[in-house]
Amino acid sequence: MAKRYSMIPVVLVTSLFFLWGLANNMTDTLLAAFKKIMSMTDAQTSLIQMSFYGAYFVLALPAALYIRRYSYKSGILLGVGLFTAGALLFYPASRTMDYAHFLIALFVLAGGLSILETAANPYILSLGPAQTATRRLNIAQSFNPIGSITGVVLSKFIILSALNRAGHEERAGMDSAALKQIQSVELGAVMQAYVGLAIVLAAVWLLIRLVKMPTDTDTDKRDIGQAFSKLFRNRNYVTGVIAQFFYVGAQIGVWSFTIRYVMQELQLDEGGASDYYIASLVVFMVCRFIAAGLMRYVRPARLLTVLSVLAILLALIVALGGGHAGVYALIAISGCMSLMFPTIYGLACDGLGSDRKIGGAGLIMAILGGAVLTYVQGLLSDATNSINLSYLVPLCCFAVVAVYGFSRWRAVQI
Repeated sequence: MAKRYSMIPVVLVTSLFFLWGLANNMTDTLLAAFKKIMSMTDAQTSLIQMSFYGAYFVLALPAALYIRRYSYKSGILLGVGLFTAGALLFYPASRTMDYAHFLIALFVLAGGLSILETAANPYILSLGPAQTATRRLNIAQSFNPIGSITGVVLSKFIILSALNRAGHEERAGMDSAALKQIQSVELGAVMQAYVGLAIVLAAVWLLIRLVKMPTDTDTDKRDIGQAFSKLFRNRNYVTGVIAQFFYVGAQIGVWSFTIRYVMQELQLDEGGASDYYIASLVVFMVCRFIAAGLMRYVRPARLLTVLSVLAILLALIVALGGGHAGVYALIAISGCMSLMFPTIYGLACDGLGSDRKIGGAGLIMAILGGAVLTYVQGLLSDATNSINLSYLVPLCCFAVVAVYGFSRWRAVQI
């Protein structure tokens, strides 16, 4: 008799994909916000992503060990708890008006997200037949961009709409008291968005605490060193982690500077440019559902390869072109990215069995690419004084993903 799986935990955990999508993309808009509020360079604002995605790297492995010892539910509760605490820290940060304090709040918040992703991704993979695991994860991940769109919409109306029209030159000519008053209002809007999110998260934590979750299906008591040794010898897994590092760097780089790119090419303000960012996320969401459906007929590795090559061509238009053509190419890249994270994750985890929890942590640690490569993109933008040319960084990242996809496509054919 086929094993039966309860849908209630699956539905509940899938809802978390929505919440961390909301946080991820609401944070992306902070780069444009803080660039204006504190008159920063692109490299300085990219420290937001360094703090955010650096937390993923630091906490993913401890999270996996915690989940391995206890349970998925314990990990989820810890993750949501830290997520809530980080959001609440935006209140004291808004009072001190210190950029470093906002970075600390983001680090704590993202630490919670790291634990959530470390638990939720392998959890979804384990709840069903192995042969449909990658497609199942794509379906669950399809709710992530819905949260992403919600996050950007909230940011548009709560944070970006509260930004004063005074630009860098005008702010430089203001006396300190007048500038501080403007910044206080703008940072207060940032605080309201995150503290409001914290209230919702507290309710979610309570709901998860009250729901009975099934016993883990892959609890493993072996020595942790054995698990690491086995993973490091797995070529598919190791190359998958590398591909994931570069993919996340591409995704975060593409989205973090979308508003800046659109503002420059179409001469819009932050609020108007955010509409194009929202359009990118809508394309991302729709294409993820389409990709999940196509996987019934086309192998995941083949789709990954084709869309990676297409993303390279589009990034070339963004980098060397401009105007409406560049903006539309930038939006189209999101469609190509829609299946990349869950597909790389699923392909890399193929055959890991009881090592999936630790293996999943490595793939979440690879999210560090969002911190490192976005900072590199910011440095390139400042060095060349061209946000366009900075998109050569995501282009190179997509090339790495294409190589990985092609290697898995060939392996399946052989």
